[in-house]
Amino acid sequence: MLPPARVLVVEDDDAIRASVISALAAERFVARGLPSGEHLVDELRAFVPDLVLLDWMLPGPSGIVLAERVRRASDAGVIMMTARDGVDDRLRGFGEGVDDYVVKPFVVAELVARVTAVLRRRGRVATVVEVGDLVVDPDAGVARRAGHDLDLTATEFRLLAHLAANRGRTLSKTQILTQVWGYDHVDANLVEVHLSALRKKMEAHGPRLVHTVRGLGYQVSA
Repeated sequence: MLPPARVLVVEDDDAIRASVISALAAERFVARGLPSGEHLVDELRAFVPDLVLLDWMLPGPSGIVLAERVRRASDAGVIMMTARDGVDDRLRGFGEGVDDYVVKPFVVAELVARVTAVLRRRGRVATVVEVGDLVVDPDAGVARRAGHDLDLTATEFRLLAHLAANRGRTLSKTQILTQVWGYDHVDANLVEVHLSALRKKMEAHGPRLVHTVRGLGYQVSA
C-alpha cells in the first residue's frame, strides 16, 4: 500500500491555511503549512512534499515565483490558489509548471478533490480500494462485491467510493454531504436514503460493510 501523500500548504491567511490542512488530514494526507515562501526551499528538502498548494498573493515572493522555485528544487506537483482567474494568468502559471488552479473563494471539498486528482495522475494516490471482498475502482467507475458487479447509480457510487476511501473512519452526515454532494445545506436524509439503497445492493452478496455508528455517522469496515 502506498504511504500517505504529503502536501505543503503555502498560504498567508491563517484561517484558510488551517482549514485546508484540516481537510487534507481528514482525507489521510500528511499536510504541513507555511505563511509565506521565505522558508519554502528548506521545507521542500525537509518535508519532501508530493504536492505544494501555493497562494498567488503572498508576502514576499508571489506564488508564481515560488512555483518556479518548486520546479527547480523538487519534483512535487503544484496547485495555485488564487483570485486571479484571467487567461493570461493561467497561461503564465502553466508555463511555470503549475498542474492546476483553484479560484478563490473556493469550496474546500473541491480543493481536496483537485489535490487528489493531481496526486492520482502522479501515481501518489491508490486508485483501487479494497475492503474485505469489496473492490472499488473510482477511475473505472466499477464496484464489485464477492466478484459480483454492483449496479449502482452515480450518486451511490460516489458515496461508496468516498466511504471506501475513508475505510475504518467514521464520517458524519455533514462530512458526507460536503464531500459527496459538494455542500452541507441540504436535507441530511439524503444520506440515509442513498445509504439504504446502497446497503441493499451490497448485502445481496455478503454481510454488512457499511455500519452506522450511533450518534456519530457511518463507517465502512470489513
